Amino acid sequence: MAAEKVFIVGIGDDGIEGMTAHAVKIVESANILLGPDSCSPLLSADMQGRLETVTSLEELVDRIEASGAQQQIVVLASGDPLFYGTARYVCAKLGKERFEVVPHVSSMQLAFARVKESWEDAYLASLSGLTVIDRVIEKIRTVDTAGLFTSEKWPPNAVAEVLLEQGVTGLQAYVCENLGSPDERVTQGSLQEISKESFGPLNVMILIRPSGLTEPPSKAGRRLFGNSDELFLQSRPKRGLLTPKEVRSLALAELSLCSTSTVWDVGAGSGSLAIEAARLAPNGFVFAIEMDADDHQLIEENAVRFGVNNLQAILGQAPEAWSDLPDPDGIYVGGSGRAVTSLVEQAWERLKPGGRLVTSCNSIENLASVHALLRSRSDDAGYWMVNIARGIEQMDRIRFEAINPNFLMAATKVG
Repeated sequence: MAAEKVFIVGIGDDGIEGMTAHAVKIVESANILLGPDSCSPLLSADMQGRLETVTSLEELVDRIEASGAQQQIVVLASGDPLFYGTARYVCAKLGKERFEVVPHVSSMQLAFARVKESWEDAYLASLSGLTVIDRVIEKIRTVDTAGLFTSEKWPPNAVAEVLLEQGVTGLQAYVCENLGSPDERVTQGSLQEISKESFGPLNVMILIRPSGLTEPPSKAGRRLFGNSDELFLQSRPKRGLLTPKEVRSLALAELSLCSTSTVWDVGAGSGSLAIEAARLAPNGFVFAIEMDADDHQLIEENAVRFGVNNLQAILGQAPEAWSDLPDPDGIYVGGSGRAVTSLVEQAWERLKPGGRLVTSCNSIENLASVHALLRSRSDDAGYWMVNIARGIEQMDRIRFEAINPNFLMAATKVG
């Protein structure tokens, strides 16, 4: 006979009183209640007598599997069981058809409500189970709003300390403790202030970047190339549009730079490739050509950030902007506009014999046009379609998030 449907019911710090009548009825009808020990004080005396505590998600799955077919099991979970919660794990292990989910308001929702901030565009993360939080810190650098489920290893004061150590400043922090319970508390302060406080184990940390503020330059990555995209200052309208580090690494490899190379980066954006080229050619020189005034300023700020002093940001539109520059050993042409093929053709004329030209595009039309041009100019032109998916850890599993495909082309000028 088929097993009874298992209900997963969300419960908040306000306990049974904060649940809907429908959720209370389900809990009352259970033969067995499964949940963490922290649920016990939230229940009535009768419900407490039926609560069987579990200490891990693995144990929870085993207990559900071992239960009799006719037993009505209800799993208690904090807040919304599908938001960094229990339901996703057990549904993945035992199948969605076995379960019915009855959510409560997530503590993350409550936290944003308490501080009266929208969370529709916020970066959200759980620090539970993480031994290091470098990837979380780098993401926080680029967003205006973040919400964190903290953990025993990473309480709010420790998170604030790491943010300050990594040069992330200017954020307004809120720590929301025991949400929905009589001893609820919301603490507001700077990262410096939060780093000196201590907090209870049940909390959500919210970080807000005041309007108009950007992160000041700080110590950048130690890699010569392939540094995380988030380490580069980017203008907010174009955030995420710089050459991804994986594509950037391939492009730099194909430029075949030596320590004394002269390099042009045409359409440099915020300067990520130009800066790493300057690191690879410490005794050479890099010219980063960019027509957007805001990006031109960012190139200079990023050069300071990465400690690069052999780079010059050129404000202007190619090809006029490179008319007085020395002929290069390597050229990288970025951008996605219709003028890419024309720029590649004109840049090729200035490239030194034996030099390398590399370009990337993200449209089939530009690929076909540049391919025809390079094939007519060089016998060793190479072409790559770069598809990259980055692994992102979520709870007990990993998922892959694809970046936009890129077409990369490179050729050597002979004679």
